[in-house]
Amino acid sequence: MGPIMQIGHLTSDGKEEYISDIPQFGLGTFLMSESGECREAVLTALELGYRHIDTAMAYENEGEVGEAIAEAISRGIITRDELFVTTKLRQPHAIGFEAAMQRCQESMNNLGLEFIDLYLVHAPPKNLDHREPTWKGMEECLRKGWTKAIGVSNYGAHHLDSMCSYAKFMPSVNQIEVHPWLQRNALRAATEAIGAKVMAYSPLARGHKVDDPKLIEIAENIGCTPAQAAIKWCLYNGCITVPKSSSANRIEENLSSLDVNLDTHIHLFNELEENYISGWDPTSEA
Repeated sequence: MGPIMQIGHLTSDGKEEYISDIPQFGLGTFLMSESGECREAVLTALELGYRHIDTAMAYENEGEVGEAIAEAISRGIITRDELFVTTKLRQPHAIGFEAAMQRCQESMNNLGLEFIDLYLVHAPPKNLDHREPTWKGMEECLRKGWTKAIGVSNYGAHHLDSMCSYAKFMPSVNQIEVHPWLQRNALRAATEAIGAKVMAYSPLARGHKVDDPKLIEIAENIGCTPAQAAIKWCLYNGCITVPKSSSANRIEENLSSLDVNLDTHIHLFNELEENYISGWDPTSEA
């Protein structure tokens, strides 16, 4: 299962509420769109000991995630209480209070779950006027118990700052692209300053940097694979981390990153920073 962290929501008076335990390591399911691919990947991960699954309505695979969970529960692999499921409100759907609640219920139905563990706004709404009512809708989902925690994804420091003016409960998580080539020290610090945890997606830069000679050398010195070194760097820095793979061997390899020790090599990762964004990045948008 790996280490467990706590997430919560800072209120305007600085108190934390709605505290939840979250497995720091999990499986991402982005770009698993072939029929059966996501279902098999999630089932494999759960069999190997993963207890955190990250999906999104935009991925169009919530249904297969739900099928895998149902099978794993029926086979006694897991119980619902042992599992943590993250999903997200699509940016085009983040248009207000009612829409946030409606889409949350749709995701619950897609997943076949009575509640979601963590529900995120997938990116800052394009229309600035939609941001406050959308977050109010997220807070209502939290109050109703449809989700145990709420957060955001792809939010920059200025987006988080603006939330302070209208949020009763600040986000518990900001899910952003973070990896050794995009270390984002300032944004990670801004996230932690509002009482939220950083969740790192694409910890392998979508595979673009796994063949980096510097990373290969670091991994050889440590005695692990390059992928394991990059994933463990995220974990070492306190990020919740959800590497994506539909390959059974890679899913197992990624899980073994938990056993990697970076203590004497962590300084070597500083040389990898190059502000490399592998995909979508709304964090700098208005």
